[in-house]
Amino acid sequence: MSISAIQFAQQNRARFLDELKDLLHIPSISTLPEHGEDVRRAAEFVASELRRIGMENVQTIATAGHPLVYADWLHAPGKPTCLCYGHYDVQPPDPLEEWLSPPFEPTERDGNLYARGAVDDKGQMYIHIKALESLMQAHGGRLPLNVRVLIEGEEEVGGEGIAAYLRQHPERLQSDFALVSDTEMFAPGLPTLCVGLRGMIYTEIEARGAKSDLHSGMYGGAAPNPFMALCQMLAQLKDAHGRILIPGFYDGLVAPSSAELATWKTLPFDEQQFLAHEIGAIALTGESEYSVLERLWARPTLEIHGMPGGFIGAGAKTVIPARAVVKVSMRLVPEMQPQASFDRYKKFVESICPVGITVDVRLIHAGDPIVIRVDNPYIEAATNALRVVFGRETVFVRSGGSIPIVGDFERYLKIPTVMMGFGLPDDNLHAPNEKFHIANFNRGIETVIHFFERLGAA
Repeated sequence: MSISAIQFAQQNRARFLDELKDLLHIPSISTLPEHGEDVRRAAEFVASELRRIGMENVQTIATAGHPLVYADWLHAPGKPTCLCYGHYDVQPPDPLEEWLSPPFEPTERDGNLYARGAVDDKGQMYIHIKALESLMQAHGGRLPLNVRVLIEGEEEVGGEGIAAYLRQHPERLQSDFALVSDTEMFAPGLPTLCVGLRGMIYTEIEARGAKSDLHSGMYGGAAPNPFMALCQMLAQLKDAHGRILIPGFYDGLVAPSSAELATWKTLPFDEQQFLAHEIGAIALTGESEYSVLERLWARPTLEIHGMPGGFIGAGAKTVIPARAVVKVSMRLVPEMQPQASFDRYKKFVESICPVGITVDVRLIHAGDPIVIRVDNPYIEAATNALRVVFGRETVFVRSGGSIPIVGDFERYLKIPTVMMGFGLPDDNLHAPNEKFHIANFNRGIETVIHFFERLGAA
C-alpha cells in the first residue's frame, strides 16, 4: 500500500534526526585551515546522501576554497525548476567553556537539538534533502517538479567559491526560482518568509608603526602606537548615537515603504523582552529615532569584531606593538553598493590616520543587500504550504543578516528566491549552545513537501 510523502516523512522522523546528528558530528569549520579535511568529509556526506535518495548527476565541484556539492533531477517536463541552496560549513564554536554540551556531540534537551550547525545551516539544509527523499519514495522515484541542488562549504567565510561558479557557469544552474532555508521565523509557531536581507562588507584595517615591537618604558611617549592609532580612528567612524560618520556613506539608501513599516508595527515584538532574553544587556543602542526593527532590518551598521595584535597573554608585558589589526564590518541596505561603500570607508580611514602610522585598509568579502518581490507564484505557493503545516497566515519580514548568494541568484541567474526558514530567534546562531527546535525540523520537511507538490500540481 502506497503512502504519501507526508506520511513517509512522519514515519521516518527518528531516522532523519539520527542522520542529521551524524552530519553535525563533523566539525566542518570553514574558516580554520586545520579543519579542511572535516569540511571535505561533510561535503562527501551530503553528496553520498543525495545519491542514496535518488538524485542524479551528483558531484563535488572543486573551487579555490572548499568544494560545492551539486545534484539534479530534471524529468518533469512543463513543471518549474527549483534550485535548492544550503551550506554545510559552520562557524567556530568558541568560547567552548560556555557550551552546556560539546558543540560537535549533538544533544537533545527540552525538544531542541544542540550542536554547532544545528540550525545554521546543516539542519535547515537537511530539511530539503529529507523532503526530496520523502517525495521520491511517495512518487515512485519521481519528483513533482524539477530540482537542482547546490550546497556550498564557504558561506561562513564569504562564499567566494560559489559566487565564482555562478559567474562562470550560469547556464548549468538555470532554474525558475531558488529555495533558501537559512533564515528564521519571527516567533515560535509563526510561519515567516524573509523578503529582505542587508548586504555586507567585511574589512581589516592594519596599522603599522615602528619596525619592531618596542619597550614602552624606553620608547613610550615618542614611538607611535598602532593600537592607539586604531582606537583613535575607530572612534571617528561612528558617533554615540549610532550614526556612521563616513562622508557620503548614506548616499543612495532607500528606506522601507510606509506600507512595509506599517506591517512591521503589527508583528508580535516586545522591545523589553527582546532586550532581556535575546540581547541580554542593560539597554539597546543605536539610532533611537528609528524603531528597533528598522535598526535591525533597514539601517546600515558598522561593527568592530576583533583587534588581534600585541600581547594578550596572562600577566604583563610592556610592549608597544609594531603592528595591530582590527576587523570591521558594515551591513548595507538597498540601494547601497558594496564597492562604493568600501571606497568611501577606505578613503575616510586613510584621511584620519594619525601621524607616524601607515595604514592598510583591506576588503575581505562583500555581498549586496536585496529585497524580494512577493508578487510571484513561488511566494504564493510557499505561503499556502506554510498555512497548511502551521495553521496560521504567513508574515513577511526582513533580516538584518546577509546571505550573499541570494543577490548572486538575482544577478547571474535572473531568478527570485524564496527564503523560507525554520529557525527561532533564540537558536543562538554563531554563539555557544546553538540549537534547532526539533518540531521545526519536522515541520520544515512537511512544508517543503507541500510546497513542491503544490507547484508540481499547478
